Amino acid sequence: MNVESIISSLYVFSLAAFLGYQVISKVPPLLHTPLMSATNAISAISVVGAIITAGSESTVSRLLGFIAVTSAMINVVGGFMITDRMLKMFKDKIGGGDSAKKDGSK
Repeated sequence: MNVESIISSLYVFSLAAFLGYQVISKVPPLLHTPLMSATNAISAISVVGAIITAGSESTVSRLLGFIAVTSAMINVVGGFMITDRMLKMFKDKIGGGDSAKKDGSK
C-alpha cells in the first residue's frame, strides 16, 4: 500500500466515524432500542466484511480486520442483549413475564 492509499483510507474512516457519531447522537432516546434492533442486521454485514478483511495477506489488514470483527461482534451481542431486555419489560407490562407466574396468577 502506498502513502496516498493509506491517507485516503484514513480520511474515509474518520469521516465515517464522525458522521456515524453525529447521526446516532441526534436520535431521541425512545428510538434507541428499535434502532439498535435494525442495526444488528447491518452489524452482521459488517462482521462478514471484517472477516474477509482479516483473511487477507497483509499484517496490517489482519490486525485491522481482527479489531473490526471484535468491535462488530460486541455491537451485535450488545444489541441483542438490549433488545431482549426491552422485550422482557414489555412482557412484564402485559402480564406475560415471569413476575406474573410468581404472584400465583396465570
